[in-house]
Amino acid sequence: MAVYERSYGRYTGPATSEWSRFLVLPRYAYEVVFKSKLFVGFLALCFAPPFFALLVIYLYHNVSALQLIGLTPQKLAEIFPISNSFFFYGMWIQGALSFLLVFFVGPALVSPDLRNNGLPLYLSRPFTRTEYVLGKMSVLVILLSAITWVPGMLLLLLQGYLEGAGWLARNWRISFGVLVGSWVWIVYLSLFALAVSAWMKWKPVARLSLALLFFVLMGFGGAISGILNTRWGLTLSPWHVIGAVWVSLFGLEPGELLPPAGACWVALAGGCLIFLWLLSRRIRAYEVVR
Repeated sequence: MAVYERSYGRYTGPATSEWSRFLVLPRYAYEVVFKSKLFVGFLALCFAPPFFALLVIYLYHNVSALQLIGLTPQKLAEIFPISNSFFFYGMWIQGALSFLLVFFVGPALVSPDLRNNGLPLYLSRPFTRTEYVLGKMSVLVILLSAITWVPGMLLLLLQGYLEGAGWLARNWRISFGVLVGSWVWIVYLSLFALAVSAWMKWKPVARLSLALLFFVLMGFGGAISGILNTRWGLTLSPWHVIGAVWVSLFGLEPGELLPPAGACWVALAGGCLIFLWLLSRRIRAYEVVR
């Protein structure tokens, strides 16, 4: 626009709040993600285990429904006891589904921006690197929350309502395990996927690298533990590490196949710091090519 025309007018519409500016990224990312019918079908499948748990809890408190299927409350309690283990195994299933969801969505979050030189366009606006990472990370955080701690807490509230006053207070450790255990896994997986996506510019390569790193670390950790006859090698395996953390949070017996819980907390924190460092090396407004 020529300056002498003096027809320029500043934007007078509503301004986006600074604290919520990063939410622009997931809003547009979801438009791409939910175009895939395969992903929508998989996301619907992720709610099948919580729905099954909902039926079990309902049957526990409905004798007439139990009689229709030929069961008694005592028999149902032998098959599916409502205890720490019930919610732990539910979380174990949802944790595995969470990795598959991240495998599907995560590699496509950062790699296209790097491949198409889109980061200078983002960061040339009032948009910091931290906000960019938070925006991309929130895509996974919201999806993973929807299949982990949100249904878990709803099931706990239903069980507490049907069981009567005092049940939630007596079983506070289950609520604590569901919330803390879910968020630890969500943050770890989200940073893991973003770091891999940032270093692999092609989406298929990033997806393959994510799977290989996850399962290679699991196999390498298991091999070290088997050769040296120790559990410490399993601290390299993200799946065994988060399993040990969940067991400790729910107050269950760790067994011999899981590494010590304290070492696992350190391994998770160290992994998150490494992922953040890798992201800081790649998420820049410019790239120096030698």
